Amino acid sequence: MSSLALYPGSFDPITNGHLDIVTRALGVFDRLILGLAVNSRKTPLFSVEERIEILQEVFRDEPRVEIHAFEGLTIQYAEECGANVIVRGLRAVADFEYELQMANMNRRLDPQIETLFMMTSEGYFFVSSQNVKEVASFGGDVSGLVPPVVADRMAVKLSSR
Repeated sequence: MSSLALYPGSFDPITNGHLDIVTRALGVFDRLILGLAVNSRKTPLFSVEERIEILQEVFRDEPRVEIHAFEGLTIQYAEECGANVIVRGLRAVADFEYELQMANMNRRLDPQIETLFMMTSEGYFFVSSQNVKEVASFGGDVSGLVPPVVADRMAVKLSSR
């Protein structure tokens, strides 16, 4: 039996911390869906289409990773795509408090779907998409924090503002 997990996020942009979680999740699961959560209340740096293109480029050599955008509740999307596990990355205690609440709500909505928390490797505890965008917006060097394709796309995007 093949195991399938869902790793949801906005991935705006995907960071090396996200890549760390993906790599480690692929050591546990046969297939992993990166669920690009579309949130109309946020103003992303990259459009949904651009984020899908970036993710496809980053994972072009990994056939076990699928990339899909979705709207609505993550638990409902997990049900739709047949995932019985939701993977969530944790960096710090603040992440845990929020993620624990979400995991318990998801368990209430569908007790058949588990949430698996994975601690980000220590080299990425400080990396967040928001911090990366802020550093890049002021001309800071984000190489080493994001895949090269992301650094390149961010430089182009931010230079046109």
